[in-house]
Amino acid sequence: MLEDSKKILALLDYVKIDKYSVVCCFKCNVKNKSVVSVVPFEPFDGKIEISLKEMIFHPINSYNRYYHTPITIYGDGSKETIVLKAFKKVAHNFEYDELKHKYIYCNKR
Repeated sequence: MLEDSKKILALLDYVKIDKYSVVCCFKCNVKNKSVVSVVPFEPFDGKIEISLKEMIFHPINSYNRYYHTPITIYGDGSKETIVLKAFKKVAHNFEYDELKHKYIYCNKR
């Protein structure tokens, strides 16, 4: 999977982040086609769940846990990143070319 992540990062044209979402644009330079994927701005493994009881009795800890959870946008050494999550949403638009050793845009529709 680590080798795959490097090939996926090679497709990454840009990333835009706001407080609610991450927009990733994946571009195939062979066919000059781009595909955009939007994912929620949250940790890869899912949403941070904080109970009402925790918020009432431990508001500062709840705030810190919610707003200071490390989130990996992208990186060569990680298999759990937001960019990889975004690619999974649009992976059907790409095929891996064994000869070129890269993902190529394909229109399967």
